[in-house]
Amino acid sequence: MRTTRSRLAALAAAAALATTLAACGGGGGSGGYGGGASTPTDTMSGSSSGGGSGSAGALSTADSDLGTIVVDGQGMTVYYYTPDEAGSGKSECTGECLAAWPPVHAGSTTPEVQGVTAEVGTITGNDGESQVTLDGRPVYLYAGDAAPGDVAGQGIQDVWWVVAPDGSEITTMPGSGGGGY
Repeated sequence: MRTTRSRLAALAAAAALATTLAACGGGGGSGGYGGGASTPTDTMSGSSSGGGSGSAGALSTADSDLGTIVVDGQGMTVYYYTPDEAGSGKSECTGECLAAWPPVHAGSTTPEVQGVTAEVGTITGNDGESQVTLDGRPVYLYAGDAAPGDVAGQGIQDVWWVVAPDGSEITTMPGSGGGGY
């Protein structure tokens, strides 16, 4: 019985995540894609401020199945949300969307970057905290990425895209040679 309950709990959790993803995925498109892990090559090793759990808002680069990508101070992949307009000063990800796609928070108005050539800035995110922007677009993490370098959020609902160091969207799928889901 205990095994059955565990399986039911896992199924319920998966269904809840799928519902949340659908709520913030925009229009059509099909479900998500489970990408593979990568090895951060240039992640921030914390600032000289003496410890802590990675620099909030610190961005660097890492190698992945998609090439060189932007990651946060913990090595987690950074994403754009297509409905966000560059320079609008706001995020279109609200409500349940924020649970699946938390903003990359800025530790200051001038977040630390290493290897990122896009223009870095901040806005006040929908959670009331300072959110990092690249080339005027808010950036996010994906709750479904389990480890640094995972790219499981890539292409979800055709509106979530991994960010390249120059600020462009990476729209290819890992290991598919340009295929789909």
